[in-house]
Amino acid sequence: MTVYLNNIKESWIVDRLRNEWYENNPDISTEKIKKADIVWIITPWQWKNVKKKYLLNKKVFCSIYHIDFTKFSKDDEKDFYSRDKFVSEYHVISKKTKEQVRQMTDKKITSIPFWINQKIFFEIQDKNSIKERYDLDKDKFYIGSFQRDTEGSDLKSPKLIKGPDRFVEIVYSKFLENNKIEVILTGKRRQYVINELEKLNIPYKYFEMVSFQTLNELYNILNLYIVSSRLEGGPQAIVECGLTRTPVISTDVGIASEILSPSSIFTMNNFGSAKADTEYSYENSNLLTIPKGFDKFHKLIKELNES
Repeated sequence: MTVYLNNIKESWIVDRLRNEWYENNPDISTEKIKKADIVWIITPWQWKNVKKKYLLNKKVFCSIYHIDFTKFSKDDEKDFYSRDKFVSEYHVISKKTKEQVRQMTDKKITSIPFWINQKIFFEIQDKNSIKERYDLDKDKFYIGSFQRDTEGSDLKSPKLIKGPDRFVEIVYSKFLENNKIEVILTGKRRQYVINELEKLNIPYKYFEMVSFQTLNELYNILNLYIVSSRLEGGPQAIVECGLTRTPVISTDVGIASEILSPSSIFTMNNFGSAKADTEYSYENSNLLTIPKGFDKFHKLIKELNES
C-alpha cells in the first residue's frame, strides 16, 4: 500500500505539509505515481496536472479546504464535477467544510485536521529576549495577523473571506481602549491592512516573508492573535497559536470551534467579550502533533486501499 501526493511548488503551507508527510511516512509513500496504489490530490486546483490514466487506474482521495459559494461560478462547478468523476473519497480539514462539500457530492467525506510540527511551533519562555532581538517594546500589547489580506491581482482591495476589514475594526476598537497596542504582521499581500492601520495612526511592524524560526518567535511575543475570517478551511494559524500557547480568538470558521474554547469564538457583535483560553487550545492542538497527527490519515488510507 503506497500513496502519492500530487506536487505543488507554490511556496504555500501545503508544500510544507507534503514534505512532512514524505519525511515521516516513507514506508507507505512514493514520489513516483506509477508505483502508487493511491493518489492523494492534496491541491485540488492542480488536479488536471495529474495524468488521467493514473486517476482512472488508481484510488483517489482529494483534499478540499473550503468552498466559497458566493463566488462559485459555473466554471468552478464544472471543474468540481469533472474531478469528482475520478475521486473515490474526499478529505476535508474541518467539519464546516464537510458540510459544504456534502452539498456537491455523495462520495464519502472524512474530516481530519492537518497535523502540526511541534519542532517548528512551540512555546518559548523567555519572551523579553525575543522582543529585544526584534526591537520591540516590552510594555506594548502586541496583536498579530499572519495571513494575506488582498488578492494577488489586486493589492488594494481586501480579500473579504479573510476578513481584513473586520481585523482592522477590532484592532481600532481595542486601540481606543489601549493606546499601547501595536500590530505585528507577516506574509505577502498585506497592503490593505497596512494602509488602513496608517489611516488610523495605529502602530505596526511588518515582517514580510520570514523563516519558520522567526514566525514561531513572533507568535510567542503576541498578547493576542485575531482570526477575523468570514470563511476558512483551517486556518492553520489557530493550531499554531494553540501549540505556542499564543492567546487567540476567532470567528466561527473552519476548525475554530474544534480547537478553541466557546469563550474564544466571537461575532462582530460581541468580539469585545471574547476571551482567549490558551490551555484549552493547547490541549486540542497537541493532539495533532507528529506522529499522532498522522494516525487518522493512516486509517483513511488503509480503509480506502481495502475498499
